[in-house]
Amino acid sequence: MKTLITLFLTLSITSLSFSQNELPSMELKTLEGKSIQLQDISKDQVVVISLWATWCVPCKNELDAISEVYDDWVDETNVKLYAVSVDDSRTVSRVKPLVNGKSWDFTILLDTNNDLKRELGASTIPLTLIIKNGKIVYRHSGYTPGSEEALFEEIKKHS
Repeated sequence: MKTLITLFLTLSITSLSFSQNELPSMELKTLEGKSIQLQDISKDQVVVISLWATWCVPCKNELDAISEVYDDWVDETNVKLYAVSVDDSRTVSRVKPLVNGKSWDFTILLDTNNDLKRELGASTIPLTLIIKNGKIVYRHSGYTPGSEEALFEEIKKHS
């Protein structure tokens, strides 16, 4: 019970200290080098943004779990997922081979300077956001098996 109360207080304090409720206006690159304006990705569509890195095991586990059900999510809600790698200049070369090996069917964006991560006040990854009309309507940090089911329930609420 003490652990549950501590978790609740931590989550409450985290949400109180989190003032960013709009998706920052910035440009990120795809793996192919194409520029994408973040503000443009969520017009008329619910979007999931997942901040991750090649060295983050929970991040890869979350994206693997989502990948298994992603086609069903798209069919049911028309959601689009953007997996934003926060790998820096030393590790960004690992992103494309890892993604190709995983066969993830979502758009991969690169945040090598961690500008987006900083703007969002993300102290840990994975960080998963649901965006609707440029507004952050859901935010979750960390991953445990089964979290993708709760994420999908949130997606459905906002679709």
